Amino acid sequence: MSNDHAPTLILDHVYQHEAAQPDRVFLTQPVGGGEVVDYTWAQTLDQARRMAAHLQSLGLPHGARVAMLAKNSAHFFMAELAIWMAGGTTVAIFPTETADNVGYVLRHCEASLLFIGKLDTWDLQKGGIPAGLPCIALPLAPAALADRPGCDTWDAITARTPPLPGRPQRAADDLAMLLYTSGSTGQPKGVMQTFGSITAAATGMVARAVEANGGVREASRIISYLPLAHTFERAWVECTAFISGDTHVFFSESLATFMADVKRAQPTSFISVPRLWTKFQQAVLAQMPAAQLDAALANPAMAAVVGKKVLAGLGLDQVRSAGSGSAPLPADLLRWYRKLGLELTEGYAMTEDFAYSHTGDAGEQAVGTVGRPFPDVQARLADDGEVLVKSPGQMAGYYKQPELNAECFTDDGFFRTGDLGRYDEHGQLVLTGRKKELFKTAKGKYVAPAPIENRLNAHPMVELSMVSGMGQPAAYAVVVLDEHLRPKLADDAVRARVDAALRQLLADVNADLAHHEQLQMLVVAREPWSTEAGTLTPTMKIKRSLIEASVAAAVDQWYATGAPVVWA
Repeated sequence: MSNDHAPTLILDHVYQHEAAQPDRVFLTQPVGGGEVVDYTWAQTLDQARRMAAHLQSLGLPHGARVAMLAKNSAHFFMAELAIWMAGGTTVAIFPTETADNVGYVLRHCEASLLFIGKLDTWDLQKGGIPAGLPCIALPLAPAALADRPGCDTWDAITARTPPLPGRPQRAADDLAMLLYTSGSTGQPKGVMQTFGSITAAATGMVARAVEANGGVREASRIISYLPLAHTFERAWVECTAFISGDTHVFFSESLATFMADVKRAQPTSFISVPRLWTKFQQAVLAQMPAAQLDAALANPAMAAVVGKKVLAGLGLDQVRSAGSGSAPLPADLLRWYRKLGLELTEGYAMTEDFAYSHTGDAGEQAVGTVGRPFPDVQARLADDGEVLVKSPGQMAGYYKQPELNAECFTDDGFFRTGDLGRYDEHGQLVLTGRKKELFKTAKGKYVAPAPIENRLNAHPMVELSMVSGMGQPAAYAVVVLDEHLRPKLADDAVRARVDAALRQLLADVNADLAHHEQLQMLVVAREPWSTEAGTLTPTMKIKRSLIEASVAAAVDQWYATGAPVVWA
């Protein structure tokens, strides 16, 4: 059968870049001691083709699930291409996952093989890997893998294996990847994305970037540091780079070298999540008091120079496109970056639409909105305000869970996001909460926690918060204090100042809330929430049900104190 009219899919774009610009640097990988290794398109594909030939030699069935447990690296990109060229489906696992979740994903997807890369907590994860599962260690993987039975190395395999020739093809409806959701509401679900859906979404992202740049296509630089196991990074960094061919992708060595890694990359595009945007702000304000910076930015003669200098200190002075996703960004934080001259925008999407749903327009996006649907995305609101989306990046369904597929789509094919929202007069989406997170206090009316949490999180002393109180006289919030503040709380004067500031915060937030939404108290968490403790997802979202369960025994005692601020 003729293949003349087959759609151009993501692998076809990759082969075109390999042929047209073999010597162009594509990936830059730090290897320690301030040293980096560059990989051109030709070198990237040579490595990937050698590994693809090896995978084919194993006789794995078409569509075999091949897993990856690894932090971001150049070899993550290469391994993904190798899996695709060999006929497999990639299953990337968050590099911070617990052994239990690693084991769950590997068993649920029936992984045939596991690539293991650079990890910070290997000793805590290795117990989740089934005995007998073949493994391949990527460069920079834990040294202990050398002693693991059945574990070969990337370098040894690619040194002895000739590259797979030609242009191996995949069908549009072939599964490219299973993306396991980060599990803020229970056991992770495997979202099935096809070559057709990831190509359509990534192509739309690239087109939007060109449009936002005045229709001019320019080479870009980006640093890949958010987990590639998450849709946001996988779609907006890896897959767009595969499609565009003109992106130079840099990687970060570690948290300790992150700022140096960003300054090396001099990114022209930069995406992050609210918690990290907040940390960048805190780093700036640790060097220059907020009042002093605000005064400089308020001076028209100084504002541009000062803003540029601050951004240069963060390594972001070359950024043309800056985006935030995964969770709501506090309005004051968004305004702060815009005052610096960084036109930061927010978007909204899900794993189920391959991060391709709504996006903000630089210079136009209203604070508090997540922008408009992409041109080829359809969106509407259900009668109860739920956001319904039909995207070219729409998933093929949940792996091995057909009963969920029936529940999550409307009769005409729109995905039920579970998010509540409204559109403003300019067609920009304002999110108002999650359907499943709504709760009723004893007052009998629903409270949406997310908008209240966003207001609390905007305070410089608050790192994270959780609003709860089902069946209680009124809602309450647990707050985790800023990491720089926590070590100082042994000082009674500092603690008293924090207590007073939180009382004022409670009053300020309640002044803007309806009576039934108002908080009775703020509870200061004794320990910070973290992925290691299981209270945050790998993308820094709170695991609401687990946190609520952990404090359940103390809640009545908190209410009994009658205090506006309770120290847990």
